[in-house]
Parts: sequence; C-alpha cells; structure tokens
Amino acid sequence: MFDLLDFSNWHFYLLLIISFINAFILCFAGYKFLQIIQLSGYHTRGYFDWLKTSGGVYVGRLAMVTVLSSAFFVVTDVILYPYNEYLAYIGLLFYVLFSAVYFANVYDTPQKTPLKMTNRMNRAMILLWVLGFVLTFGLLFVSEMFIPYYSFMGLALTPLFLPCLVPFVHICLKPMEKLISNNYLKKARKKLELFPDLIKIGITGSFGKTSTKNFLATILSEKYNTCATPFNFNTPMGITRTVLQNLDLGAQVFVAEMGARQMGDIKELCELVKPQYGILTAVGAQHIATFANVENVKKTKAELPVYLGKNGVCVFDMDNEFVREIANASPCKKIKVSLVDSSADVFASEINTTDKGTTFKLHFNKKTYDCSTKLLGLHNISNMLLCVGLAVQLNLTDDEILKGIARIVPVEHRLQLINAENNITILDDTYNSSIDGSKRALEVLSMFKERRKIVITPGLVELGTIERLENYNFGARISKVADIVVIVNKTHLASIKQGLLDNDFDSSKIYEAESLLATQTMLKDILLPNDVILWENDLPDNYI
Repeated sequence: MFDLLDFSNWHFYLLLIISFINAFILCFAGYKFLQIIQLSGYHTRGYFDWLKTSGGVYVGRLAMVTVLSSAFFVVTDVILYPYNEYLAYIGLLFYVLFSAVYFANVYDTPQKTPLKMTNRMNRAMILLWVLGFVLTFGLLFVSEMFIPYYSFMGLALTPLFLPCLVPFVHICLKPMEKLISNNYLKKARKKLELFPDLIKIGITGSFGKTSTKNFLATILSEKYNTCATPFNFNTPMGITRTVLQNLDLGAQVFVAEMGARQMGDIKELCELVKPQYGILTAVGAQHIATFANVENVKKTKAELPVYLGKNGVCVFDMDNEFVREIANASPCKKIKVSLVDSSADVFASEINTTDKGTTFKLHFNKKTYDCSTKLLGLHNISNMLLCVGLAVQLNLTDDEILKGIARIVPVEHRLQLINAENNITILDDTYNSSIDGSKRALEVLSMFKERRKIVITPGLVELGTIERLENYNFGARISKVADIVVIVNKTHLASIKQGLLDNDFDSSKIYEAESLLATQTMLKDILLPNDVILWENDLPDNYI
C-alpha cells in the first residue's frame, strides 16, 4: 500500500507508466467501437442499436481478455508474489499478449468501410487516450490500496469499459464538434455568396437521388460548367466539403444531393445551399427507423419544394403516389414527368427493357425522339426523365439534351451490369437497397430469360417496426424470380427464409453465409457458366 501523493515512491511512477501504455492499448482495442459510431454518423442511437444486435460478439471478446488476464494475475500476484515480488509483473506480459490477440482478431476481420482517421476521429482518439489513462490509473490505485495482493485487477478490468467509453467520448466532444461544423458551414455559405449567378439545384427523395444527380450533371455539362456533390455526399458536412474543395470560380451550376434521416434535415440543407431549382425523385418507406412512418418521410421531402416557393421550379415524378400529393400542395412551379401519363411535361413511351439496356421514345417540348441507353430498369428511365425536365427549364437545346443522355453511364453499385468470366452476369445493386429499389432489381433480374438466377442479399434495413414484415415480403418476391438464394448475415435470415418457404421455394436452394467473404467462397461451388447474380444490398459493418 502506498500514498498517492508520495511522489518519492517508485511504485507510483510504475503505475503512471502502466497507465500510459494501457491508454494506447485501449485506443487500439476501441477500433471496432469507434468504427461503428463513425458509420452511425456519430449518432449514439445507431451505435447502441449495433451494440444490442451485433456488438455482443466484441464485448464478449473483451470480457475474455479480462477473464484470462485476471486468471494470470491471480497466478502471478497471489502465488508468485510471496516468493519474489518482481515475479508479479509477469502477468502484465500475458495481459499485453491477450490484448494483441484481440487486436489481431478485430483487424483481420474483413471490413467494408474501415475506420477513417478524420480530424474528428483524431480528436476522439486523443480524448479516449486521456480517459483511458485516467481510468487505468484510478483502477490500479484502488486495487493497490484495497487489495494489494491483487494489485493489477484494475488493469484487467479496463477493456470492459470500452463499449461505454467510446460513446461517452462522442458525447463529451459533441459541443466542440458542433462549433467546428458551424465554422465550416459559415465558410461554405460565404463561398456560395461569391457566386451570385450560380444556378443551384437540390435533389432529394427516398431513393434515386445519387443516380439522378449523376445523370443531371452529365446532361447539364453539355451547356454549363457543372459541379455536383460526389458519391453520396448528402449531409450538411458532405455538401460543405464539396463547396469548399470542389466549387471553383468557373462553376455555373451546383447540384447538391440532399439526404435526410429525420424531419427538418432537408430544410437545413436548403438553408445552406439556397437552391432555385429542385428535383423530387420518389417517396417511400426508407429510414423508417428514424422517421417512424412514411408520412414523416413525405413531410420531410416536401421541405424542398416548400423552400423553393412560388419563385422556384421543382421537377416531380408523378408516377409516385406520395410525390403527386406533394406536387399538388407545393407552391413552386411544377414540372411533371411520367412513364405512363402522356399529359406530363416530359414522358416516355414504347419502353423496351432487355438485359442489354433500354430503348424508348422520349417526349418533351412537343417533340418525340428515339433514345437508347445501357441503363437497366424502368426506375432509371424515370430518373432520366426528371433530368430532362429540369434541363429544359435551364434552356438546354434538344440536341444538347440528347447528347447528354447518350453519355449517361450506369452508376456504380446501383443496378450496375458487370460481365464476368464464363459468361456470368452480375447485377451489382449493393448500395443502400430500399423496398422499391429491391422490387425494381428483381424486375430486371427476371428479364434474363432461360438463365439460372441467383440472388445474394442480407435483406433490407432501417425500416423500423415494419422491418421483419418487409423482409418476409422481400423473400416472397425473390421466390418468384430466383433459382438460388444466398442470405448473408443472420439478422434477417429467418424473415427472408420464411417468405421464400411460404411461397414453395425449394429449401435446398437456400444457402446461408455469415459474411461477404464466406459468400465469395461459397459461390465457387455454386456458380455455373451463364449464371446471373443479383447482389442486392451490401450492409455496412454497423449492420453486421
């Protein structure tokens, strides 16, 4: 036993050194938990949802580090200490060894989206180290004071605090991060003010945003110097980053994809971008886990045309029931597009979709044009019509619009057709699958006549209380199209499988895989030449 304030005691400095080193160990051990909170958009709700469904595996491994380390500390502290007090420190080596085994297990596990060491994450790491140091020293001191014969028990317990330490770090840093974000937002607003003549366009919807954004940027580039948010950058900070890094002085058009997970998100993005034009792609049951119901989704998506007001212009897909309701109530100028209604401002007819692409007649400006594209699925034609509707408003000539359409290419991971060896065709629809998106993907798959069709999926997520039902329905729809089904991950296994079996799908044709890596290994034994594979959704690590 020693006095905490006795700085002449060498044991005090030893505990400081151990605490210093263990703080680094905890930072490495916290990798998975930091990765998940980053993937959850730094929202603790998403983190704790993962902790309840999948995080138990990692908590269990940390508990094993604690149990094994404690056992060896018992041997070294209780049994060896009476013979030689320095032998007690051998237990520290075993603690480091068990921690290293945990690191190796976590870092060797395949990751779809590894932890990104952003400035925000660097700040979180620093605070985690500080808290780890304080926690370790505190527990070591308490152990030393009250059970000196087992002085390293506190050290063995520290890994168990990680699942709570990581969200605590996030909560502590939240005020600072808010100030930093506001500073960047302020800079982005000031930069946008330097472009008084900039044409600003907001694109939102439950699905189809990214594809529509890319199609529109391609078409508008025929006339204008166009800057669009890259990838799926559709949050305040994603748009801010695009403005600060990509928007140059020659830009004439800025296209911003606008995503939302709760009411008010689109309004916030509109106040940042201040668009004069908008596109509303579709409204459906997406992100129900945070929106609670479709009505809230509809209200949130309606924030774009409401912001545009009577002086703004918005293009609506009138084939979507909820979009029609929003359009009818919106004060802005309405441009209506449709696949079925010839009275719309822009519409398509004689649509012929095959496994090679799509041909159709495009109607706008009271003229008709024959068009062809490599895009698959009716939804992509709908997205294209939305872009044509806005391009007309922005004074592109018919020829410029048609040239832009001809240059459109499929967006990666959004029903992208890939030709592989042995005449195997892959339909890569792995990004952010929705109920409607999965229906359309299965429609495209069904076009591959007289070929064996394989569906690989982990199911649909972020659907709140309807998630199990919709995955059951998903399974039922798959049963009408697929010959073989591979269900990845156990989260929605039961629901999808039941939907398949209740529709007389052959149980011997249902395969189960724990991970993407296991699926790839399994396919080596399943695949035959000429097969068609639909990869429908590819869940990020926080759903696995």
